[in-house]
Amino acid sequence: MTAPLYDFAVIGAGMAGASLAAELSPYAKVLVLEAEEAPGYHSTGRSAAFWEECYGGPGVVPLTLASGRYLRDNGFLRQRGALYIGRSEDRSKLDEFEQSFAGSGVTIERISGASVRKRAPFLREDWSDAIYEEACADIDVGALHQHYLKALRSAGTRLECRAIVAQLSSEDGGWRISTRDGETYRAAKVINASGAWADTVAQLAGARPIGITPYRRTVAQLRVEPGAPDDMPLVLDISGQFYFKSDNGRLWLSPHDETPSVPCDAAPEEIDVARAIDAFERATQWRIKAVERRWAGLRSFAPDRLPIYGPDPDCANFLWFAGQGGFGIQTAPAAAKLGAQIMLGLERDDLTRMIDAQVYNPSRFCREKAACAL
Repeated sequence: MTAPLYDFAVIGAGMAGASLAAELSPYAKVLVLEAEEAPGYHSTGRSAAFWEECYGGPGVVPLTLASGRYLRDNGFLRQRGALYIGRSEDRSKLDEFEQSFAGSGVTIERISGASVRKRAPFLREDWSDAIYEEACADIDVGALHQHYLKALRSAGTRLECRAIVAQLSSEDGGWRISTRDGETYRAAKVINASGAWADTVAQLAGARPIGITPYRRTVAQLRVEPGAPDDMPLVLDISGQFYFKSDNGRLWLSPHDETPSVPCDAAPEEIDVARAIDAFERATQWRIKAVERRWAGLRSFAPDRLPIYGPDPDCANFLWFAGQGGFGIQTAPAAAKLGAQIMLGLERDDLTRMIDAQVYNPSRFCREKAACAL
């Protein structure tokens, strides 16, 4: 019996694949293939769960700001605030950070001394310079992911878990997709939303890998004395050595590590946890009572650290929705809407109209720029 033909087969059902499939589903027949037992097992399920206007840099800001409105309107955000902190020797880094976002639309405020103490009384005295971002908020990642999974299912999209793609074969202008357990699917177009495995999937399709690199990010949950107030801001070291946020009286602490990794089920390394604790103790007055748990996830970046949305310039009917680093969740609404509009040939709407899609086009990695049709 011939397998049904789908308009799109999305490989990956984390936040990227689920959100994109939900946006495509009202307009097309969509199949989603997820390698794990359930969607969101890897990066989506291990996120530090915050929406922060500056995260990802100026090139990501348009996606973040556009997504913020959707996230707030649908109840996925809880306001927290963020504080980029430094010592006197870090003032040039704070200056550079502030200047890099000038005119980008983010709302940040340079503060020092008593203003820092008021927002972060737990810091040691020498951490007296900061940039404050009031809009930073926690994201209910689980609810957002389920929101998109419910939407795609309601629209009739087929989601298959434990479906590890083993082969992608060009067939009649489309694709035959074979999984490791022997199942076969057919689709006119394949969308690569496979996160850390994006280049692996590209190779299966005969497309040239872009150079998407997974990096390990570690988080530890600490019990501290006194307990961490729930209304404290997200705190980030301007030098990139650590960040932490409160969660139900505990602290989530990260060394802000970026260790290159093969695609895998990432696990934390004790040295990274120890490094984070050392930096944390030098910056704060808290006493650590226990490290209650630790985990790690992979954040996958393209060489220029911007996401990749759209058709491969050389491999027909193969599309990219990948390279979203640690900002894939906070940009999901705008990225998914933009990705679907690109792939369906739809006009931009109010959410995406101010986003320059060419910035994220896969053709920017073409060796022969003249041969790449934008």
